[in-house]
Amino acid sequence: MLDLKFVRESKEVVGKELKNRNIKFNLEKFLEIDKERRGVIAKVEKLKAEQNQANQKIAVEKDSKKKQQLISEMKKVADQIKKLKPAPDFEKKFLELWRQLPNISIDTPVGKDENDNVLDHEWGSKPKFDFDLKPHYEVKAVKGMFDIKKGAQVSGARFWYLKDKIAKLQFALINYTIDFFTKEGFELVIPPVLVRKGAMVGSGFFPADKNEVYKVNHGEDDLYLSGTAEVPLAAYHQNEIIDLKEPKKYLGYSTCFRREAGAYGKDLKGIMRGHQFDKLELFIFTDQKNSWKIYEELLKTSEKFWQSLKLPYRVMSMCTGDIALPNAKKFDIEGWIPSEKHYRELGSCSHDTDFQARRLKVRYRDKDSKTKLAHTMNHTACAIGRTIIAIVENNQTKEGSVKIPEVLQKYLDFKEIKT
Repeated sequence: MLDLKFVRESKEVVGKELKNRNIKFNLEKFLEIDKERRGVIAKVEKLKAEQNQANQKIAVEKDSKKKQQLISEMKKVADQIKKLKPAPDFEKKFLELWRQLPNISIDTPVGKDENDNVLDHEWGSKPKFDFDLKPHYEVKAVKGMFDIKKGAQVSGARFWYLKDKIAKLQFALINYTIDFFTKEGFELVIPPVLVRKGAMVGSGFFPADKNEVYKVNHGEDDLYLSGTAEVPLAAYHQNEIIDLKEPKKYLGYSTCFRREAGAYGKDLKGIMRGHQFDKLELFIFTDQKNSWKIYEELLKTSEKFWQSLKLPYRVMSMCTGDIALPNAKKFDIEGWIPSEKHYRELGSCSHDTDFQARRLKVRYRDKDSKTKLAHTMNHTACAIGRTIIAIVENNQTKEGSVKIPEVLQKYLDFKEIKT
């Protein structure tokens, strides 16, 4: 979340950000509540100081009559503190309002929605086909390996079974992604899939994305199914002061769950958009001084990964109306999907500055031993399902076979899925 002092002193900047993001938020009312709250807190602190002084006098007072008088006065002060102290409900509501404020975007195009995102650059040549190409779920060699029907029967819409060589392709992608990014200095982590509410709030997914998250409805459990490894990775160092002489770089693998609320009617065919999917996520904690340099390196490293798979893609600079609450800057890498004649998101590269770290209290000491909030950033290393779609569609043949990218072949006992 934003620094309250910054909000108070830079309300024009915050107001402009709210407008650019199309967020309806009464900033003036929030600042009035904040001013009232600060006034009460100041009075309470002053009374507490008086209370402490009275306690010290009581401790040394020998005269019983004077001592009793001081105790009586202290009780009056205590009653005043009790009446003035902000109620827990008030504090909770104030915190809920504060958490609705977005991060301040940096070098981000202003726009309303995805239609206003700006092309940064493209890579690779789109394949040309001299035959009637098919969507991934209709390519002859793999058609039976995407079992959408059985998935719906067992679990409902937007669930599926992956079988045979497509299932093997998934594990090949996982192993290749791990090998690629661990060589780039990322530490492999398998985090919990179930997380507490504090992790969802701290990473910035609550309250904004709460309607897309599955909650465990069992007794006293306050647990949620994570929609990305970003959540448990962001919370890994919560309430810590960590050593950031070098950035901490993590590669998290997890099965992810999203309700996809509001997306019904879209992408009902195939495995483009599901409630359950597997993903590898990159997450970095870094100091403030070097964070933007590291962010550039993160995007470049990820592009090297997609280039190694020889999948044509483009990089989009996301506009203010299409970035999440914690994001200061966000690029999307979108892969070419031939059957749609359209690019689709394969990964998002986000810089969240100190927004998540402030919520999660993740700090470090600079060279002068001054405590500062860490900067965080994340990027999808590999969204398995969508990568499988891109591989199948871009590498299909006239006969309905699918050629496997060279870098994945050593993880498999086949170089092509043949008809």
